[in-house]
Amino acid sequence: MLATAPDGILLVDKPQGISSHRVVSIARRRLGLKKIGHAGTLDPMATGLLLLGAGPSTRLLTHLVGLGKTYMATIRLGVGTDSDDADGAPTSARGVAGADVSDDAVERAVAAQRGVIDQVPSTVSAIKVDGRRAYDLARRGEEVVLRSRTVTVSRFDVTGRNGRTVSVDGQEIAVVDLDVVVDCSSGTYVRALARDVGAALGTGAHLTALRRTAVGPFDVAAAIDLEDDGVDVGAALVRPADVARRLFDVVTLEPGAAKDLTDGKRVAVEHPDSDGPVAAIAAEDDRLVGLVSVRRGRLRVITNFPAPTSAGTTRSGAGA
Repeated sequence: MLATAPDGILLVDKPQGISSHRVVSIARRRLGLKKIGHAGTLDPMATGLLLLGAGPSTRLLTHLVGLGKTYMATIRLGVGTDSDDADGAPTSARGVAGADVSDDAVERAVAAQRGVIDQVPSTVSAIKVDGRRAYDLARRGEEVVLRSRTVTVSRFDVTGRNGRTVSVDGQEIAVVDLDVVVDCSSGTYVRALARDVGAALGTGAHLTALRRTAVGPFDVAAAIDLEDDGVDVGAALVRPADVARRLFDVVTLEPGAAKDLTDGKRVAVEHPDSDGPVAAIAAEDDRLVGLVSVRRGRLRVITNFPAPTSAGTTRSGAGA
């Protein structure tokens, strides 16, 4: 019996110091498959949950990108950087001496960043300006002006604080490190939250640590270390049908209906109308047949998913 080609969503715990693109490259090598994508990057400094799609499941990535995120981070008050995180060069090192960084003052600054806010992304970001990445422009010394965007920060809580002395360019300064947890909408920059809290307190600030712990219903506790050769990466792929169940309503199709939908025919079902997506799953083999909308008791395909093919067939055409 031929093995089926890799197909599914892979939950990866990205280590610090490598790019999301590098994670994708490692996954391609481990799975022997070119067709792999990701649902939103993490900065090299950041660790935590990165969602990859393999094979036909790359079609699910567009539905994963917009999911809410949860982060744990450490904000250092007293030092600002040009990237708003520890990978950047210091732009200010005023410290916290003489500034009001009491618990009440910090809470006021943090509270101002909760809810629906207009946020200017960090200058050193992957946002494109006239077709070029903002970080490329900034690193070449070009002026970068980014528009604000509306994001939602549903939770931004300080969970701990620690005062310390650090050396910046040979100068010893007093700083305060804040441990925080953030629940936010897709597109929110936690680095920018740190920057704006520092601005409100008059101290400057940047991130010294960032870890993504959840994306929608997916938790980093279920993620794998992709660089661990002892991990069976293929076995760690979450099946498309199981992913779809966690994201969408489900309509179950009997064999004849599943084939008809695959063939492009409109299938009659008993299901409330929906603009979609609804996951159409075949009862016979528990396979995700497609994402559909429902109108007047009939299914219309939004995205179809091919039946599994042998590993040899898929790999020879990978990336097509």
